[in-house]
Amino acid sequence: MNDNNDSTTPTSLRADTTDNAIKEQQLKMFGNNAGLKQSLNLDNLEEFDKLPYEIHRYSSFSTNYVPENILVDCPSDQSSRWSAHNNNPPQYLTLKLRRPAIVKKIKFGKFEKSHVCNIKKFRIYGGLDEEHMVLLLEGGLRNDHIPETFNLRCVAKDATTSLPILYIKIVPLLSWGPTFNYSIWYIELMGQDDPMYTSGCLKDYNKLREVEIIRLCLKHFRQQGYDTAFKALQEQTHVQLEHPLISELHQCLVVNGDFDKAEKFISDCIEEGLMDDYLNRQDYKHAWRLQHVQGSAQPGNRGGHQLVMDVKKRLIYLFGGWDGFHDLSDLWVFDIKDNCWTQIFEHSEQFNGPTPRSCHKMVFDPVSENIFMLGRYLDNSIRTTEYIKSDFYLYDTRARTWLQICDDTCQVGGPQLMYDHQMCIDVEKRTIYVFGGKVLTPRSVNAASTTSEPEYSGLFSYHIATNTWTQILVDCHHPTASQPDVLSIKSRITHCMVFHNKKRKLYIYGGQRGKEDIHDFITYKVDTQTLEILNRHPNSSGQTNATGNNNASSVSSNSSNSVSAVSNNSNPTNSSDGKNEPSPGYTLRATIDCERNEIYVFSSLSKIKDRRDIHHVDASNSFWVYSLDTHQWSRIYTSRYNSSSPDSTNFDSSRNNLMEPCPRYAHQFVYDDMAKLHYMFGGNPGRSTTPQLRLDDFWILELEKPKRDEILKHCRYLVRKLHYEEMAKADPFKAMHYLRHQIAEVIDHSNPEQLRNFHRLASLLFKCDEDIETEERRLNTLPLGNAIASASSSANEDKSLTEAECSSDMASTTDDEVCAKSEDNTHTADDLSMESCSSSTTSGISDAASSYSAYRKSGGKRSRHSYIQELRARRSFLFNKLVQLMPSNMVQPERNLSDFVII
Repeated sequence: MNDNNDSTTPTSLRADTTDNAIKEQQLKMFGNNAGLKQSLNLDNLEEFDKLPYEIHRYSSFSTNYVPENILVDCPSDQSSRWSAHNNNPPQYLTLKLRRPAIVKKIKFGKFEKSHVCNIKKFRIYGGLDEEHMVLLLEGGLRNDHIPETFNLRCVAKDATTSLPILYIKIVPLLSWGPTFNYSIWYIELMGQDDPMYTSGCLKDYNKLREVEIIRLCLKHFRQQGYDTAFKALQEQTHVQLEHPLISELHQCLVVNGDFDKAEKFISDCIEEGLMDDYLNRQDYKHAWRLQHVQGSAQPGNRGGHQLVMDVKKRLIYLFGGWDGFHDLSDLWVFDIKDNCWTQIFEHSEQFNGPTPRSCHKMVFDPVSENIFMLGRYLDNSIRTTEYIKSDFYLYDTRARTWLQICDDTCQVGGPQLMYDHQMCIDVEKRTIYVFGGKVLTPRSVNAASTTSEPEYSGLFSYHIATNTWTQILVDCHHPTASQPDVLSIKSRITHCMVFHNKKRKLYIYGGQRGKEDIHDFITYKVDTQTLEILNRHPNSSGQTNATGNNNASSVSSNSSNSVSAVSNNSNPTNSSDGKNEPSPGYTLRATIDCERNEIYVFSSLSKIKDRRDIHHVDASNSFWVYSLDTHQWSRIYTSRYNSSSPDSTNFDSSRNNLMEPCPRYAHQFVYDDMAKLHYMFGGNPGRSTTPQLRLDDFWILELEKPKRDEILKHCRYLVRKLHYEEMAKADPFKAMHYLRHQIAEVIDHSNPEQLRNFHRLASLLFKCDEDIETEERRLNTLPLGNAIASASSSANEDKSLTEAECSSDMASTTDDEVCAKSEDNTHTADDLSMESCSSSTTSGISDAASSYSAYRKSGGKRSRHSYIQELRARRSFLFNKLVQLMPSNMVQPERNLSDFVII
């Protein structure tokens, strides 16, 4: 036997060895060319291919601009495009692939220069059937000549099964010229349609659809009371409608009518955290409060100052600013535990500290407990070579001493003197990042310059341990930006920047450059130097991108080793009109909570006209939250400024009655990630009549989501309300006692809306069947916490009860008094928006006979069949409402079988 025989080698190992040998032979033939090496990589078997397609259907087209033009990429030919006959919706193009495929990307070609007919906003749908397609992408194109490629949704709802596509429907929604027709120049689809690859995907997808169809049938059978059919289908297919826990809830609530057990079951589910996902999806409730500090010492009126926070020691530091007449150099500290301000230095320059300044930036290092300060604004009258130096300071909070780290960072590889920049600290890597800001230059230099274009600073890093500066990105208009191996970015002022210490990313949002608003939301991964655009839609000017020119990607470089820019289109909620994200402006202030994966943005006066006069109609405060998990913005609130408020003429009058701060700019905002509170101090209210006025108010903003006890109270109300309604038909006297005790204890008696609904429930005791059938019910839900549900028109006519009135009335009234009160109230009925309950099957409802007997004895006129049918319908409706609060992977399908039946 040959000792070299490899017959004992495992098959998989032999295959790997053979593949490696082939690769080595190919590499020897082609040398060490990196591109060829990459092309020989056999690991990725899902390589994208260009997918052929045909024009299947279209809404309309203009003369010569036929849909078939998009099959050919001719950027220099203005007629090589599809153009709709008009811009009245719906306009669309439907493409048909040659066979089902997994479509990964779509590429939009463009004309060689910007064009008013380019689509600013669009949606793309796809599916195996053109009548049933799902949303694959919502986005928009920049108005430039650069082709854009987007990732398409390519997985089903279970997030694991590939989504086969045969039809692609492109729906333009808005063109860059609002009155112009939509145009598409070229479309290229990329993915995989090899049957050897897609056959398995189709099989998995059809299996997933089959399971969903069975679950819809199971839901329908159970809701209609077809218990035999339900059990037979489940036994034959072995498909579970829902998690066994949810089935147990259905059994005790719908079948057995055991409300006490159902309530206990729900309480256990909430305690186990099964409704936490639902609570986390709810928006925050906000509450501002004006902080009244101890003692008389506190910082005076100012704007353009800086705040930083020592979370561990519960301290907030404030430095400098402009009081309306002079720059300041005082340093203050606020002790949160003692609720008092202490002035550390009145004039820091007398103690080796910085000179008076505003529009500077500070960061706090929790490791060394030092504060770092950089930048300032200088009036044009003193912008001389002597003054324009970018001094860099450190304040040691433990020793209470100042240290000038550098007289001019520009001389040691750092930024020039600038203002309105942003600073963040990477505590783990001991690095400070500085981005943006307008560079200040001596007057003599500006006078001799041939251009009035202002200079902007790029992205710099400062390593604390080695005291070294590094420029990472230059501004796109910097003289070196066109050189090889130089990375550039579109710089700006008045932007936001925060650092996520776990994701190791900088997040940069908004800003301005000259008269241009910048809408980019960018992340920069500091370890890999990767730039990513989170919002891919264009802005109102049509010329904004991260680099500042139409001919570049987010980070531009002539080198093959340039920083990569990847567009993320996973957020379909962002729109180009800016309604679903904060508007860029002068006043954005951002903070971050790395535990919650949330970025918070407070926006106030955002337009130049607002800054001149706060009484402008658009002057408002708004607060936004960006979820890094869902990539979606949520606006927590918007509050328009009320010029008739007591605060509109004098900021010191009626101060205790203010519910929130007035709109402003040049204020400062810090976040306490331990107590989950925001602190805001001072600012400029933008008064045209008193331009020197600055504020000294100190505010705290608290954000809170609904808690478990609130959702528990909400669920208890729903369960007890249904129990009471059934009881009212069978035993009115027992029902009245239940209303006054069991339901009363889950009502918020300080909430007028809940109080009105509670009072109306008493009217059920005196309604006959005909009255109930002809009324529309709206007592389905009880608002969580302090949220007020939309009231019915009849609710506005009811007289509100105070807490004392309700407590005394419902706790001590006689039956006659309750009857007299209820006759003055209108009652609206529950909207049973569920599938038809016409089944003749009434099995499965426990104790129906005894319940029906009691109902007839109390004067009920319905037949037994009708009574039990309604009983099941109401219980099923409540069950459906309760399971909507549970995780979606545990409960029955949200849709109904009847949704797919059209007659």
